[in-house]
Amino acid sequence: MTASASPRRDELLERAYRYAIEHGVADLSLRPLAAAVGSSPRVLLFLFGSKAGLLQALLARARRDELELLDRAREAGARDRDLAGVAAELWDWLAAEEHRALLKLWVEGYARSLIDPDGPWAGFARATVTDWLDLLGEVTGDAAERTLILAVLRGALLDLLATGDLVRVNDAVGRQLKLLGRTTAT
Repeated sequence: MTASASPRRDELLERAYRYAIEHGVADLSLRPLAAAVGSSPRVLLFLFGSKAGLLQALLARARRDELELLDRAREAGARDRDLAGVAAELWDWLAAEEHRALLKLWVEGYARSLIDPDGPWAGFARATVTDWLDLLGEVTGDAAERTLILAVLRGALLDLLATGDLVRVNDAVGRQLKLLGRTTAT
């Protein structure tokens, strides 16, 4: 049984989220996590129901950050309805150094969702694809075009996280967005 939302649960979730961003969640162990967040494994289990419940809460928390990014991009895109501009805004956020740890957690959740589709990760990858396609769909009705942009951004993100080569990856994304700008302007 999970405790209903409470200030203590919210506080521990935020602390656990910061811990997960730094350490990942694949090999999450309750004892070190509890010590790091100033709690005990029993309290975490009471507040989140189970380790799976805690993982789901952490992924939901990460998704909130993702949705905030998409809302900011939506607001920017609403001004000019330009797909290349929205994609550039998204890429600027994705490429920012201060978001790397969060994005590594996102990649971990995304991959685990594909590997363990019935576990605590269930639906995470599909939901994020849907979120991004919905946002891009507000700018273009062309499903292939928004799928291409999503593939470019996610592929570039994976490359950037793996190599740290921002100059090369930025150049590649910039070239693709220029091509997109030319095709959508006509």
